[in-house]
Amino acid sequence: MLRKLWQLDWVLIVATFLLIGVGLLSLYGISSTGWQGGGFFIRQAGFALIGCFGLFLFFFADYRHIARLSTPLYFVTLGVLLAVLLFGVTVRGTLGWINFGMFKIQPVEGVKVILVIFLARFIAKKQTELGALVRMIASMILAGAFVLLVLLQPDLGSALVLIGIWIGMILVAGLRFTHILLLVALGVAVATTSWLFLQPYQKDRIVNVFTPKADSRGSGYNVLQATVSIGSGGLTGKGIGHGSQAQLNFLPEKHTDFIFSTISEELGLLGAGFVILVYGVLLFRIWHIGMGARDNFGYLACAGVMIFLLIQITVNIGMNAGVLPVTGIPLPLISYGGSSLVATMCALGLILNIGQKSREASISGL
Repeated sequence: MLRKLWQLDWVLIVATFLLIGVGLLSLYGISSTGWQGGGFFIRQAGFALIGCFGLFLFFFADYRHIARLSTPLYFVTLGVLLAVLLFGVTVRGTLGWINFGMFKIQPVEGVKVILVIFLARFIAKKQTELGALVRMIASMILAGAFVLLVLLQPDLGSALVLIGIWIGMILVAGLRFTHILLLVALGVAVATTSWLFLQPYQKDRIVNVFTPKADSRGSGYNVLQATVSIGSGGLTGKGIGHGSQAQLNFLPEKHTDFIFSTISEELGLLGAGFVILVYGVLLFRIWHIGMGARDNFGYLACAGVMIFLLIQITVNIGMNAGVLPVTGIPLPLISYGGSSLVATMCALGLILNIGQKSREASISGL
């Protein structure tokens, strides 16, 4: 066991816990606004401990066994998403949570990881059995079942992440140019027609990217306050617990959706830049492990995890900066929320597992 621990990718581990530490530091700063902020910090610390258990569970379990369980996991996940629609709890207009006593679990965060595992196994197994077009259509239907159930909650942000995971993994697996053109045409058609089915508040969020001041006290309020928070931090920030936008509650959802704005205000451009740099290191290590993976499943799983993290990082920071619509997507490892934190750490445990097995194979000469 000690030998396996020694073979861990410690750069990835350090990057992971640096990001968790930044998140906890920000939540600790929020605690000065009352007991609820302190509760966020304590609960997130507890979630981080559970996440550590998940990370090491996925690290010590051979990833090839996890791959073989991908089909049962897929159908169990479908059942969970149906249970959410039947028995779930509505939070901020989304029927996406299940109550477990003191805690609410958001299953869609785990769905993102399950989809990566399932698609990696499906694509790797079917590469020699199905043509590229058939494989693309089959995987689209299978992933589409998850997307549809998430849209019914309705959770447009998470549905877009799931679609992004599918598109990214299909492209990484290899497509002909004509299939790529077909995929682009399909994407344009869906994006164009989907406007007709969006809720009014979802349309407002898209419009607010271009004209946030048109409704500064209503639908544009969140974006304006987030950008003010980022700008007011300057180079070095106002200090932890001293950000006026966050501490005086001008900034909405300062512990979840807009925690990057909180970090920027209290730690400044240097703090925000540090967070982006560490994310870059994390993504680079995932890419490095994927390139050295011993099989197609390992390669595709690394690609899938990298894609889903990159999408969430880009969208969250983009909506904080006011250049992308507000979608409620958390900042990985930093935003408050046990479901997101634990699911992300489990995904990183899988990546560490793939890297460790590759190193073992390299040492043994296999």
